[in-house]
Amino acid sequence: MDTPHGLMVPKLRNADNKNINLISSELKNLSDQCRNLKIDKKELFGGSMTITSLGGIGGSFFTPIINFPEVAILGIGRAVKKQVFVDGKFVTRIMLPLSLSYDHRIIDGAEAARFNNELKENLGKNFAYKLAV
Repeated sequence: MDTPHGLMVPKLRNADNKNINLISSELKNLSDQCRNLKIDKKELFGGSMTITSLGGIGGSFFTPIINFPEVAILGIGRAVKKQVFVDGKFVTRIMLPLSLSYDHRIIDGAEAARFNNELKENLGKNFAYKLAV
């Protein structure tokens, strides 16, 4: 969280057991708590992975650095529309830069690549679904 009081990194716990609506609600609550300095200190410690985004302030590609003792950080840049060549023709696609940094002592590079590919596929499916509805 970029706040008037500096950077704060609250933890959303047990995200793997929550649906997207609950995650969204909890992130909004954590954001409000950070901005208003109402966050409990324990909510700033104990994570295993961080997601960071510079897209909101115009960032594209960057190299996020892991914050020990976490094992990975996913950097998300600004989504932009681009012309890409697909099946012999140019089409407009929304491109979302992702950068995954991880600790090789804990995470195998092939697993990290599979994670990124799975994330890409899921984001693409969910975005295509939203456009169709």
